[in-house]
Amino acid sequence: MSAPAIGIAGLHHVAIIASDYPRSRRFYAEILGLDIIAEAYREQRDSYKLDLRLPDGGRIELFSFPHPPARASRPEACGLRHLAFRVADLDASAAALRRHGVAVEEIRTDEYTGKRFTFFADPDGLPLELYESSRSSD
Repeated sequence: MSAPAIGIAGLHHVAIIASDYPRSRRFYAEILGLDIIAEAYREQRDSYKLDLRLPDGGRIELFSFPHPPARASRPEACGLRHLAFRVADLDASAAALRRHGVAVEEIRTDEYTGKRFTFFADPDGLPLELYESSRSSD
């Protein structure tokens, strides 16, 4: 039995809190090449908010807060496991990250889908994945 449709049309955004806002801003905007939509400083919170656009229209919201608590980062901890970006040419994308000094794991192949992928991390150690696919339905 399927659940009732609630009208979800897609993913709008993922929110990330950075420990070092300038470092993470550079990583997402310059190294990953995401377009900046807007940036605001919220004085009452002593916090920045940066809206970044993914090529498919999705967004990443990058926040800074004074002294954010650390998050457990065990690979199998409950919660968001990783954020995956779709790329057409995995080898070229991984090489571009390495040229920027980003450590990229060895490329693997998913035993169920046959698709290739690899992992890397943002400046705070958030696990990020590159997933090779030319279609949004993969």
